[in-house]
Amino acid sequence: MSRIGNAPIPVPGGVDVKVDGATVTVKGPKGTLTRTFSDKVAVSVDDGVVTVARSSEDREARALHGLTRSLLANMVRGVSDGFSKELQTVGVGYRAALKGKALELQVGYSHPVLIDPPEGIEIEVPEPTKIIVRGIDKEKVGQVAADIRSVRPPEPYKGKGVRYVDEYVRRKAGKAGVAR
Repeated sequence: MSRIGNAPIPVPGGVDVKVDGATVTVKGPKGTLTRTFSDKVAVSVDDGVVTVARSSEDREARALHGLTRSLLANMVRGVSDGFSKELQTVGVGYRAALKGKALELQVGYSHPVLIDPPEGIEIEVPEPTKIIVRGIDKEKVGQVAADIRSVRPPEPYKGKGVRYVDEYVRRKAGKAGVAR
């Protein structure tokens, strides 16, 4: 029994869900998302509630049941509210800026690093040390944020680098001084 897969997904006002075989299209005030799911799960829309049912009890169908429901819930939430991830740069001289739509990072390399966001993702820089990634597709938002972080991940000795706002960086002690 899948507790996640059996939970119904309420559809907020202004959001339209259409099921065409294995393809589900969700339209909302922020945009449209389309995804094709496996034929081992069936998606149905009744009275403003989306439900997911599996066709059999085999291992793959059970695994896809909760996954499909979670992906659908993220699609509904994305087109109505959207998703965002916040990052910060820590380090002397580390800063971010927008050049057109591209993000320019200066994080201790001899050159600035440019990151072009994919379609449907917007990047905001409210202050030089803060980066906000926004979009309707949770997967894309998380991937772009991870790509930005991977330019200079936080290091454990001084904590310098690009990190998520709520991320905890475990610090290490440096070398012990030599007694002479």
